[in-house]
Amino acid sequence: MYSLIIVEDENEIREGLCKCFPWEKLGFKVVGLFENGKQALDFLMKNSVDVVLCDIKMPFMSGIDLAHVIYTYKFPMKVVFISGYQEFEYAQKGMKYGVRYYITKPARYNEIIEIFTIIKKELDNERTNKLEYSNSLEENKLTDLNNVDKVIGIVKEYVEHNYKEATLESAAKLVYMNPYYLSRLFKQKTGRTFSDYLTEIRMKKAMELLKIPIYRIYEIGEMVGYKNPKNFTRAFKKYFGNRQVDFHI
Repeated sequence: MYSLIIVEDENEIREGLCKCFPWEKLGFKVVGLFENGKQALDFLMKNSVDVVLCDIKMPFMSGIDLAHVIYTYKFPMKVVFISGYQEFEYAQKGMKYGVRYYITKPARYNEIIEIFTIIKKELDNERTNKLEYSNSLEENKLTDLNNVDKVIGIVKEYVEHNYKEATLESAAKLVYMNPYYLSRLFKQKTGRTFSDYLTEIRMKKAMELLKIPIYRIYEIGEMVGYKNPKNFTRAFKKYFGNRQVDFHI
């Protein structure tokens, strides 16, 4: 069962999308209903979701802006736009952010079935490919020198997608290595420690979030993995030095 959230500012439409379609038969479970992109993004920062079905024009944060953030932060999820005919030009803008599916209002039953059947097959294939790749890694144990670059690539990708909760121990489990050995290998191949790389990714994500004026500094800190605002501020200033940054506390 794949997870799905619905983002729509009109309550009647939002409830209709949730209750009037056979999501479970299609292989999906609705795990959240949201009135705007801001609410949805807050949820996505803390939860893993497979598909986002969202309107385009919404208060606080539009569907386009939400798709932009999802694309920028490489969230592993698919976005489906649902909106009126007159807003198709906005849907076209979403294409550059990886949005491949567009449903016009009022949503037709058969159209929903067709599109989400396709998405289900895509997700199944992606899951199968990941499983096969994982099995291949386990068989090889990633110990020979030819696989070193692949190991580093996997660890970097893991950090980029899980920067909020990433740890050396969890990265080591992912590539079937001892944490101490992975730490040495990462430093040897990249010239920096795992911790330094994690901080770099977090700071870059934080800088991007600072461009979105709806978030305050303590919220951004939580989004990138810092539970204590002071620790985040200290790390941010240490990383960027004397660079002028507008902190909206």
